[in-house]
Amino acid sequence: MSTRRFRMRGLSRIGIAALVATVSLSGLAACGKDSATTDATVSAADATSFPRTLDTVMGQVTIPKVPKRVVVLDTGELDSVTLVGIKPVGAVIPHTKTKGGFPAYLADKVGGVTDVGPLLEPNLERIASLKPDLILSSKVRHDKIYDKLSGIAPTVFTENTGGTWKANLAVHGKALGLEKQVADALKAYEDRARALGDTIKAKNNGAMPTASVVRFLAGPTRLYQSNSFSGVVLADIGLPRPASQVSTDPKKTMKDVSPEQIDQADADLIFVATIDDPGKTEKGAVTTSPVWRDLPAVKNGKAIDVLDETWMSGIGVQAADTMLADVAKATGTA
Repeated sequence: MSTRRFRMRGLSRIGIAALVATVSLSGLAACGKDSATTDATVSAADATSFPRTLDTVMGQVTIPKVPKRVVVLDTGELDSVTLVGIKPVGAVIPHTKTKGGFPAYLADKVGGVTDVGPLLEPNLERIASLKPDLILSSKVRHDKIYDKLSGIAPTVFTENTGGTWKANLAVHGKALGLEKQVADALKAYEDRARALGDTIKAKNNGAMPTASVVRFLAGPTRLYQSNSFSGVVLADIGLPRPASQVSTDPKKTMKDVSPEQIDQADADLIFVATIDDPGKTEKGAVTTSPVWRDLPAVKNGKAIDVLDETWMSGIGVQAADTMLADVAKATGTA
């Protein structure tokens, strides 16, 4: 593996969002607000632990000092850095938001952040102009431009996105010098998920309802598998999945189905995510079909629309917390 080292540029301080507050199962609302004057969270990183060298999927990467000007090139990375109170200087707009804009669930944490997107083709000149001291992304997204990115600033990639989100968060924490903060935030989330599962189980006399995840997007309708981001969150709660949505293959986190096969979504609860332009999807055709309407969950009012940007592309603790709120509401435990 090669080792990449970088000189530090002169850095200006950036605004930092407040630490994520403890979230209740009934509300799960973020209460941190933007601050234009505090570097409290960034300074919590131990400066004496830098420079530090990380073994990454792209080789060894050396980060000279505590990162303060961070650019994130995917939604999971945006969730990670804002989770620990860091407002990035640049971020990409999710490719699933056809009308543009950063994720609404992080609206109070991304004010003033520069759009360096689109996600699949980041603007390298704009990224360089921000003088970042750390760039975060993944090999699956930006393998082809890694050398160009690493020529701008230390660039830390994870291998993949989605179901590997917890391991990715740990990598982001190491790059930021905030390992303890991300570990504590992850544990607190897992405790909330477990508590929600216990509440659901108690409400159902020891039984757990099955849960299915359907996504409508341009092209075939998808069933999201147990090893996807949303699948991991549902597993943390303890909700079992139908056989059609169980996968141990890291390359198979989703399954395409035709309108005639939508009965494979059969479960006690069906969570339905839709790309923000439903007209480009099969949703209308599927949800008006006899196959869909005959599903018990549909008849029982348990086919629940949820936000695509949290269930599908959030890929982090904060998005997972919004999922907990959706599940609590759907199970009557909010």
